[in-house]
Amino acid sequence: MEEGEKIEKKLLILAYDFPPYVSVGGLRPYSWYKYLRQFGVYPIVVTRQWENKYGNELDYIAPSATSETIIEQTEYGTIIRTPYKPNLANRILLKYGKKRFSLIRKFVTAFYEYAQFLLFIGPKAGIYRGAKKYLQENPVDTIIATGEPFVLFKYASKLSKKHNISWIADYRDAWIQNKNRSKSIFSFTWNKYFEKKFTHNVTYITTVGEYSAKQINENIAKKIHIIRNGFDPYAISVIAHIKQKTDKLRFAYIGTIYEYHPLNSVLSCFNQLVVENKINNFEFNFYGLKDNIGIEKLLSTKFTLLKPYINIYPRLSNSELLKRLATHNMLVLFNDYSFVGTKIYDYIALQRHILFCYDNDKEALQLKQKYLGNEECTANPQKEIIQITKAGTIVRDKQHLIELLPQIHKEFQQGGIKCSTINQDNFSRETQVKILSTIITTLHN
Repeated sequence: MEEGEKIEKKLLILAYDFPPYVSVGGLRPYSWYKYLRQFGVYPIVVTRQWENKYGNELDYIAPSATSETIIEQTEYGTIIRTPYKPNLANRILLKYGKKRFSLIRKFVTAFYEYAQFLLFIGPKAGIYRGAKKYLQENPVDTIIATGEPFVLFKYASKLSKKHNISWIADYRDAWIQNKNRSKSIFSFTWNKYFEKKFTHNVTYITTVGEYSAKQINENIAKKIHIIRNGFDPYAISVIAHIKQKTDKLRFAYIGTIYEYHPLNSVLSCFNQLVVENKINNFEFNFYGLKDNIGIEKLLSTKFTLLKPYINIYPRLSNSELLKRLATHNMLVLFNDYSFVGTKIYDYIALQRHILFCYDNDKEALQLKQKYLGNEECTANPQKEIIQITKAGTIVRDKQHLIELLPQIHKEFQQGGIKCSTINQDNFSRETQVKILSTIITTLHN
């Protein structure tokens, strides 16, 4: 090593979701892998092999193409892809489909869900074996495990103790939240116990925002750092040349629609745009819905006139999704209250006008009360980000959206939808990785 050359810290990353698997959760550890070396940290990612054979949720349980561990070394770091073998429940699902042997599948799934915390078994245990083998032959400075799945915290805790290595627990969501939202009191108690057990020797905790930090602190009294999600600046630069289309007004929404989202209300506003305003040169595209049944039922029973204007697309890779979104004029964002999510960051980076639905709508608040209960919401980070970046419109309620849509269409016809987003670089994943690198390097200074 030449005099003055800086020694890289080595970070072992345990990440179940990771490209090429199409998952929002996988983008977080991928950004660490991609940008950490810029800041003096060498990443070694231990993940599982992903095939993307089906193009849907079955990819999550499909077996790997090989039973051998695959090691990739690139300019960014090292990726260790461990073999994956589905459990009995998943093998039955792959062979017979969702409608057959459901009770057997539920029983086997429940067994592994709980037993994996007691024994090193189940489909995710391959990551532990891959990390264990690597550490037998190679030193690292720090381990970070990103959950969910939170069984990775067990693996990191065990490896940390065995090899005397500091470790960081990264929460993309809170492991346990409250008894009302847990599947059962037993499940809540079980998870609460093992969360405390596996994080007893953790050095730091990282998470995506203040609200999840507050939830985590209710069970774990550890130092928590905020490492937000964000947009990939390189991915955005690749599609920066793509312009909004001008033949029709295009709206888009990406990701899951939850029961507390005011989908019915928003669709009714678009339905009124057709029925009362006689506007028909628009489309509303939904990308990567986890379950299409709810929206398809509404289109078949309540908003049949909207069918020609609504399109539903499967999950796409992040790069392909960004290409599609860049052609749109407006991006719809449902209020997730105290949660930030990830889509807002891509929305901001694309510099397409955001419609935030809603700030204070009676029906939406009733849905929130029904499905989220009395969770304390002292701040709304989505709203704050939109206001800071001037990236869109905060829609008050249904009536406000009814008034806005014809105005938006008029603006579109008069020259296109303008967006004057500012300060978006503060929300890049590269910026957040720099914060993470500082945490890692200060552990050893």
